[in-house]
Amino acid sequence: MVDQPVGTHLAQLNVGHIRYATDDPRIAEFMNALDAVNALAERSPGFVWRLKDDSNNATGILVSDDPTFLVNMSVWETAAQLEHFVWNTVHKRFYMKKGSWFAPMDKPHFVMWWVPAGHLPTPQEALARLDHLTEHGPSDNAFGWESLPSVERIMQQRCA
Repeated sequence: MVDQPVGTHLAQLNVGHIRYATDDPRIAEFMNALDAVNALAERSPGFVWRLKDDSNNATGILVSDDPTFLVNMSVWETAAQLEHFVWNTVHKRFYMKKGSWFAPMDKPHFVMWWVPAGHLPTPQEALARLDHLTEHGPSDNAFGWESLPSVERIMQQRCA
């Protein structure tokens, strides 16, 4: 298990390949909910920062040559606060429908890591953490939910 070092925050990256163009009606429910879900995140206890562009979301930020590859990044004071937002708000409802909008991935698509408080990670830094998790498995450098002490609660919430 990975305990939070003193003086750090939790960074997270979630990636996916959208099945349809962002203006396609088949992904409209997801696109139309972004502003509300992002605003809820920003009002949530422990929220520090999220990656966004002038549109107030990250769907226009390309980190690869593949326009279907979307990233979501944020920083939270603690893992418990991120956990609460993900599994105990309307975010969970959209997460549970991700298969409608995102193609299945055959490798990890989510990673967390500790950053010094005040540090805002770059997409390149985050992708390097995801690559590290993919190549080496969970470690202090890059990990998933299963590495956190609250894993039993998370698994219960996922299955509820």
